[in-house]
Amino acid sequence: MTAFPSGPIVLVGAGNMGGAMLTGWLKSGIPGSSVIVVDPRPSDSLLQMVNDAGARHVVEAPAGVTAGIFFIAVKPQVMDSVLPPLRSLVGPQTVVVSVAAGKTLSFIEDKLGAKAMVRAMPNTPAMIGRGVTGAYANAAVSAEQRNAVQALLKVSGPVEWVESEADIDAVTAVSGSGPAYVFYLVECMAEAGRKAGLPADLAMRLARETVSGAGELLHRSPDDASRLRQNVTSPGGTTAAALSVLMAEDGMQPLFDKAIEAARLRAGELAG
Repeated sequence: MTAFPSGPIVLVGAGNMGGAMLTGWLKSGIPGSSVIVVDPRPSDSLLQMVNDAGARHVVEAPAGVTAGIFFIAVKPQVMDSVLPPLRSLVGPQTVVVSVAAGKTLSFIEDKLGAKAMVRAMPNTPAMIGRGVTGAYANAAVSAEQRNAVQALLKVSGPVEWVESEADIDAVTAVSGSGPAYVFYLVECMAEAGRKAGLPADLAMRLARETVSGAGELLHRSPDDASRLRQNVTSPGGTTAAALSVLMAEDGMQPLFDKAIEAARLRAGELAG
């Protein structure tokens, strides 16, 4: 059983990502009585879940409360206004966890006065418990705090820790933005199928089920992606013909190199 720091878990922001994490926490056995949700405009379903779990919902910082774990799940563009009024919730033993893209630990320290901090980058499949999260902890985070944060993050899927805060930009580029690349792959496959003569709705169904099924096979199989690819590819067959285009010098790899680098650089720009 993971030991959590003394003080409640304070979740700031309960939109799609924050709400998904809260759902996962409660399902994993974390008592609702240990959770405070700060959100000025919660959905009716979120309020119902909070009430059913015995958690507490507030619209501003409650008096006399110091968080054990302070979890930031608001959009980065509102952090300037949202965080300073909540500074009283952060004490010397609080660990602050941010899943907001692009905002650095120095920014958060300035707004909250926090010392022990974690930047985490989940992705949207976290909303169905199938995400992956990259995380960085600064030197002030204790082993106990890191284990507690790991327990909270892993309800959404695996957690991968990186060695430097700068690595979070690359994590953002690969897995944070990655679901959009996969969805676009479905769009491209479907459009190519339409151009090959299939009805558009059939081409989309085929592409969608192929990508989701291949992803599930990759999830369940002990083999790596290259082995699974080779298993599908018969020498001189149709798959080999397509891969000769996709794996050419001007094929997918150089495009992905450029795309990931563009996303990584943009993440750094957003961080300031």
